[in-house]
Amino acid sequence: MGTKPKMGADIIRVADEAWIALALLHREESTRESFTASEILERAKTEQASPELRPGVLVHIYLHNVGNVPPNSATYCMFWKLADTYRLFRPGDSRHPLRKGKTQPNRDELPEQYRYLLDWYEQEYCANVKPMLEADDPVLQMQGVGKEIWQDTQADEYVRDLRSNWYTHEHDSK
Repeated sequence: MGTKPKMGADIIRVADEAWIALALLHREESTRESFTASEILERAKTEQASPELRPGVLVHIYLHNVGNVPPNSATYCMFWKLADTYRLFRPGDSRHPLRKGKTQPNRDELPEQYRYLLDWYEQEYCANVKPMLEADDPVLQMQGVGKEIWQDTQADEYVRDLRSNWYTHEHDSK
């Protein structure tokens, strides 16, 4: 039985290292929607050639790879943050407007033993995801709710009426 090749600082980008760890978790525990930062970190540690994890991995998990949070320097969109957990970014996920970076590692920059994860990501993980349409957005679905309350009200007249009472109430309290 041969030894499994490990990730190393000289052969893989830190962002890709974090992506690999999360992709491996998704494949190993396919029934789970997302994972905590500590679970991703622990999975990354098991893929290391040395016992020390590179310091940048944690910040990539929390920030640099997360597509739906404001970026500080890196603009990757490789993860999606839920309340306290993370999952891989999928087509149709909205990005923070300042994030324009990659959503997955570049195949030619990954060690050969991890390239199968890109195939899995594209063919299985992202395959059944339909892009979120405006019609699917629960906030946009609320458009027009309560419109009957305001149907006989002219906006300019309503605002003028509100403003006319601003100073009246101030003098009433004296």
